[in-house]
Amino acid sequence: MKINKQEARKTSVQLLKYGLVGVMNTIITLVVFYLLNTHAGAPYGLANIVAYIAGVINSFLMNRAWVFKAKEGKVARQALLFAGGFVICWLLQGAVGWFLLEGLGWKDMEMVSWLPMKKPGQNIVMCLSMVVYTIANYIYNRFVAFGK
Repeated sequence: MKINKQEARKTSVQLLKYGLVGVMNTIITLVVFYLLNTHAGAPYGLANIVAYIAGVINSFLMNRAWVFKAKEGKVARQALLFAGGFVICWLLQGAVGWFLLEGLGWKDMEMVSWLPMKKPGQNIVMCLSMVVYTIANYIYNRFVAFGK
């Protein structure tokens, strides 16, 4: 099988752009989560939901326009597929978060008390479960929401 250099370059650029959008979404999600959970006193679950909604809105707009350069005529279908993928991946992220917080008892993690933040266990779990979300969401968007 011969690899088309032009297609490989296009895919590499797309992956780089997806990664940059992912970093932006991660920052948005983490900042909103941290502000709501730590400073506003919102419960983990509520802060998680609101943070992901902020990130997913940015994600859809940036991925559609910049990463996948989707055609204008498919906005509603792509938005529904994107939203469906978000829900699936967010539920997966929530399950991983629950397992780490409750199953492994990381909710009140004391071994990282040197971190300059309240609730370090919850913030660390949020970061780890976001990795699971990001990988699953990329695969879904690449092949379903914006797939050809």
